[in-house]
Amino acid sequence: MIIDCAHYRDGRRQREAPMSLEEAGAICMREEAGFVWLGIFEPSAEELNDVQDRFGLHDLAVEDAQSFHLRPKIEQYGERVLFVVLRTTRYDDDSEVVNFGEISLFLGPNFAISVRQGIGSDLHPARLRLEQRPELLREGTGAVLWAVLDQVVDDYAPVVEGLERDIEEVESTVFAGAVAPTERVYFLRREATDFYRAVHPLLAPVDALERGGYGVGSELRHFFRDVNDHLKLVNEEVASQRDLLTTILEANMAVITMQQNQVVVAQSEVVRKISGWAAIIAVPTWIASLYGMNFEHMPELGWRLGYPLAIAVMLAVALTLYTYLRRARWL
Repeated sequence: MIIDCAHYRDGRRQREAPMSLEEAGAICMREEAGFVWLGIFEPSAEELNDVQDRFGLHDLAVEDAQSFHLRPKIEQYGERVLFVVLRTTRYDDDSEVVNFGEISLFLGPNFAISVRQGIGSDLHPARLRLEQRPELLREGTGAVLWAVLDQVVDDYAPVVEGLERDIEEVESTVFAGAVAPTERVYFLRREATDFYRAVHPLLAPVDALERGGYGVGSELRHFFRDVNDHLKLVNEEVASQRDLLTTILEANMAVITMQQNQVVVAQSEVVRKISGWAAIIAVPTWIASLYGMNFEHMPELGWRLGYPLAIAVMLAVALTLYTYLRRARWL
């Protein structure tokens, strides 16, 4: 679906209403001054093929634009066409999850085509901001690359803050001695890793843009420097969050292990007590069972003190075992 399509010349948008794809293609074919910026959201294969035919895009670049979850990159096709892939992010406060999207950019001498996939940055503010900078629009399609990059990197900041809040929650739980849901910690670790994979691969290409690579003019290099500074800051924060989540995960496992050990110790204590009382009961039971045998000739059967003696022996043995087990801390 085409979101907007405009022709820019001499730093100005030529008309407010969006133009059709046919008009944009005709302007590029006539190689008129300025450039066309075409914005598309989740196009079908047929729509992309139509755009490819009108602007002469490379087959491999179009194939990548139809894919999702690509690694961020900047590639050059021929001498004058750049293909850029950016990962976009948005933090959902309600579900406390990070949603990822993707933007593919085709940049030629007289056209800039942005293809958005999934949930991601809205490029309308980037277009409006660029339209207010005629001196940048005169730099050509490199200005579009700066506007889109600046928008994407700025949108990383709320995601960093959202992840920071979630990490602080599980961190306070774990280091207070309680067990945090292990699944939640693993999920945050995976989100931080995916976010890192969206940010880190951009460092080298943006650094090259700052140095004037890919045909960037001297006027735009200062603006790419600002983007590069913000990107490096985000990269450092995301890397720090990943390391912190690894520490939290290890600490959470230690808390779980400690609580399991406490349960085992408590169970062992109960087993010792049961075993101690069983030993105390076992000896008198054995003596009583011995004297309960119905044999005719048994020792002490005719002895008047036999019964009291048996009772005394059982009590003495029981008290001896009780005293010993108390000293051994079994009871």
